[in-house]
Formats: sequence, C-alpha cells, structure tokens
Amino acid sequence: MLTYHTAGESHGKGLLALVDGFPAGLEIQTETINYELARRQGGYGRGGRQRLETDTAEILTGIWGMKTIGSPIALWVKNRDYRLPDLPDLETARPGHGDLTGSRKFLSGMRAILERASARETAARVAAGGLARQLLSLLGIEAVGFVQQVGDVPLPVTAEAEELFDRLKEAGENGTDCAPIMAKIRKFRDENDLYALSAENAIEAGKARIDRAAKEGDTLGGIIEVRVTGLPFGLGTHAQWDAKLDGKLAQAVMAVQAVKGVEIGLGFEAAKLPGSLVHDAIGYDEAKQNSRTLGFVRPTNRAGGLEAGMTNAQPLILRAAMKPIATLRKGLPTVDPVTHKSVSACWERSDICAISAASVVVENVTAFEIASAVVEKFGGDSVEEIRERIALFESLARR
Repeated sequence: MLTYHTAGESHGKGLLALVDGFPAGLEIQTETINYELARRQGGYGRGGRQRLETDTAEILTGIWGMKTIGSPIALWVKNRDYRLPDLPDLETARPGHGDLTGSRKFLSGMRAILERASARETAARVAAGGLARQLLSLLGIEAVGFVQQVGDVPLPVTAEAEELFDRLKEAGENGTDCAPIMAKIRKFRDENDLYALSAENAIEAGKARIDRAAKEGDTLGGIIEVRVTGLPFGLGTHAQWDAKLDGKLAQAVMAVQAVKGVEIGLGFEAAKLPGSLVHDAIGYDEAKQNSRTLGFVRPTNRAGGLEAGMTNAQPLILRAAMKPIATLRKGLPTVDPVTHKSVSACWERSDICAISAASVVVENVTAFEIASAVVEKFGGDSVEEIRERIALFESLARR
C-alpha cells in the first residue's frame, strides 16, 4: 500500500511527509516537487507569510543516486519562520477555526491546536503529491488542477483550453506522450495568478472581487476543479465501502483545510436531472480496442470517470468547494474564555483568498490517491513491474 503521513507545526522547525510503499526504480526530480511547493505559495490574495517562506523539499531517506529504492521516503520542508517557542497563546477563539473545539477536546491552550490545524501543513501534502505525480507521469497518467470560481465570480474554461483537454484525453487513451499537451495547459494556467484557465476579463473580475473583500476586511473562498487523464480501467473497487476510489478521493480532498464540499462528474447537478441526462451511454469502436478504453467509448463523461467506486478509463473530473479563510481582519464575535463575555476574535496573519493555493493542494492530494490506487491494483515492488502488470491486465481485459 502506498501511504503517507505528515508531521510538523505552522511555526515549528519544519514539516515532514513520510511516504511508505513507493515503488523502486523511479528517478526523482526534486524540481517537480519544488515547483509545486512554489505554486502553493503563490496566487492572488495571499498573506504576508508567503514572503517569509521559500519552500523547497529535501529528500532525507529512501533514495540512492536520486532513484527510489523501495524503502520509506522522508520529505522535509524547512520553516524559515520558526518561532513556536516564543509565541503566546491566543486570547480568544476564532470562529471557523478549531481553536475552541480543539482546546476543549485536548484540555490545552488554543496555540497547541492552531499550530497543527494550520493550512501550513499542506506544504507536506504537496511535497508527497509532487513525488506521486512523477510515478503517474511515467505511466502516462497526468493530473491538473485549476480555479473554477472565486467567491461568486465564475472562471469558465476557455474553448482553447477545452480543446487541449480533448487532445490530452485522446493521448492518454492511446498511450502516447501526454507531457507536451499537459505542459501547454499548465503554462496557460500558470501565466495568471489566479491559476485559472479563463479569459483575461474573467480573471480580472476575480481579482477585483478579492480586492473588494480585502478593503472590507473580509475573505473569500471558491471552487477548484481537478482533471486526471490516462487512467486505466479498474482502479479502486466496488467490493467494500472503504475501498471505493471515489470515497478515498472525497476523504483526501475534504481533509484539506477549508474544503467543505467535494463532487465528482456532474456531482450535485445530477440530483436535479432525470437518469437519461445523467448516465453515460456506452459504445464500441474497434479502432480503439488497443487504447486504455479497450474500445469502449462514451459520448459523455457525466460520471466523471468513476462508476461503482472504480475508474472506467474516462478522465477523472473532481471539484472541491473551499470556504472563505476563517481569520478576518474585522473580527467576528466570540467569547472571552475566562470572563465568557462577548468580544471580537483576535487576528492572526492570514490570506484574503487562498483559492489558488488550495487548487495546488487539491491537485496534489488527488494525484497521491490515484498513485496509491495504481500501486494497490497493479502491485509491484518496482516501476517496471507495475508497467508490465498494467500491460498484462489490459491484454486480459480485451478478451
């Protein structure tokens, strides 16, 4: 099983991701991990801390000559803003945070809760995802995340970007090199600081909405979309509720700080429609029998690439709804923990809108769950063994 755990506090010495079950034989590119870490620190509406930290990952264990060797991999992200021993406790609990609930649960001060609950922890999750996505890319599987909405401002995908996605889907199905097409999509996304695939006027409207929230002392959330192409049939399973891939993905994404909703494919829209407009018809194209679809084609992908907890060789389409950051400059009403009198919540340095950064986190936790499902389905102690088993499975599934 491919798993990971994280450790570390927001203002502690650093953050650690311990990845276990990673196959041997993959040459690691630290630049890929560090690029994702840098994107996580970017985006329009971020706070002052991002100017203090420059996140890079150091690989402490699990490699020899920059190749994985099958043993646990420890990824270390150092905090330059280390000052935890000198920080005081919070005077008041901030609504929307875990301050009050956590301090009651652990019978502790609120600082002890916020330091671990902080979204700073996601740097470790992004590092683990940056590692996992290198395995996926080697197997012809590519993941990309982008911002679809800022607050109430939609950021629709342009026709140009959708055409690139169509080409990416075809390349993923046929097992041809997806990297050049994916590079174009990422370049399009990364050229704007909302990490959107929208026209310039929509992006400017989104940034203006963030500026307005900043002036009002408020915060904003938004919607993120992740698409994964090149998936084979059969990742995940229908056999047990806790092994279904859609459930695992939902848990991984919902566990990202401030994410309050997850949907796959049509998601909540499916509840409003009749079955004839929800389910994807199935056809067969003999010309595609040697592709990852095994010849089975669908005119639509309303299921978002998952049926009965298993991938169906269509692109995975997942969306996450992020609530606004809970730390507001104008301070929401709360209660003094000693006097129990009504006061305004204290303010800790924070972002106005972290939806762009959250899109990086959601993309990378999704990539890790897909990589975990690949290792679970195809096993193998090495990358070469996984490749051989995928090829064997697909030859058997064509019969």
